[in-house]
Amino acid sequence: MSEKKQKKGHNSKSFDRDAKGVILLDILPLGQCINAARYCSTLDRLKEAIRRKSRGLLRKGVVLQHDNATPHSANLTQQWLQRYGWEILPHPARSPDLAPSDFHLFGPLKRHLGGMAFETEDDLISELRNWFDNLDVDFFRVGINSLLSRWQKCIDLHGDYVEK
Repeated sequence: MSEKKQKKGHNSKSFDRDAKGVILLDILPLGQCINAARYCSTLDRLKEAIRRKSRGLLRKGVVLQHDNATPHSANLTQQWLQRYGWEILPHPARSPDLAPSDFHLFGPLKRHLGGMAFETEDDLISELRNWFDNLDVDFFRVGINSLLSRWQKCIDLHGDYVEK
């Protein structure tokens, strides 16, 4: 989320996953905004988490999907991605229908958190971690696999919004 669009006092949450689950959950402290430097710092932590998870067996590289937000498209970020050879899936502007987080994750997360109240930010973070840790083993695989059919629908619709 660009600094201009970040609402004062709101958290920004970033999570990276593969078909087996969450690799990194990165939550900005209340009131902080994401920028290119912070995003690259998150990518550094993600790179290390992938290295630890794969125990050095990562052979094919990383394919990353992110939108065209300013921190993602900034020169600093592009240089980072080029330095480490990470492939970026193209993401058309204003296309939340092609982001697994938007079409697969946020609905169930909102339903889970609906009606809950948290005394502290740490309580919320604890609940988020608990929810991610207890997701069905197939949850992320289903979301990532459905991306292929959503991309095809987008192509078939000449870029129009993809419905379920």
